Amino acid sequence: MNFRRPLPTPLEPGYQQESVWQYPRPPALENCELEVKVFLQGVLVAETNSALRVLETSHPPTFYLPPEDVDMSFFTQTASSSFCEWKGSATYWDVAVGDQVVRRGSWSYQSPNESFVALQRHFSFYPSLFDCFVSGSAVQPQPGEFYGGWVTEDVVGPFKGEPGSEFW
Repeated sequence: MNFRRPLPTPLEPGYQQESVWQYPRPPALENCELEVKVFLQGVLVAETNSALRVLETSHPPTFYLPPEDVDMSFFTQTASSSFCEWKGSATYWDVAVGDQVVRRGSWSYQSPNESFVALQRHFSFYPSLFDCFVSGSAVQPQPGEFYGGWVTEDVVGPFKGEPGSEFW
């Protein structure tokens, strides 16, 4: 008896698009020189042209911004953490602008695993909690509350986190 569920049929990428089904597993890390901006309540909390992208099969890219391009005056480290088999232990940050506090809205890897050492102290953000932009285009959040991928017009899925994707 076969209990494996079939993988979804990847969408065909259009002109200048990528399919997340062409991304590797284990994930790859690449430099990204696109303009990346993150806002909370209309206030710019991070901006860079030196992001890193993590690319993993079935997931939209996750953008990580270097610490020098993040306004740390809005950030407070929490005691929360999580573990990624590829990247290591993540540290979570609350981000506050005025009266608005986004609990655990950002995360970083203070001491990532060796293959992801370039991510050290870089910050990512949940696009469901912030207004994120890549090259001026608004980012949509990856489906599902757990994931932090950034869905842009440059990527096609289907994406991990959509209904029925629990066993991909």
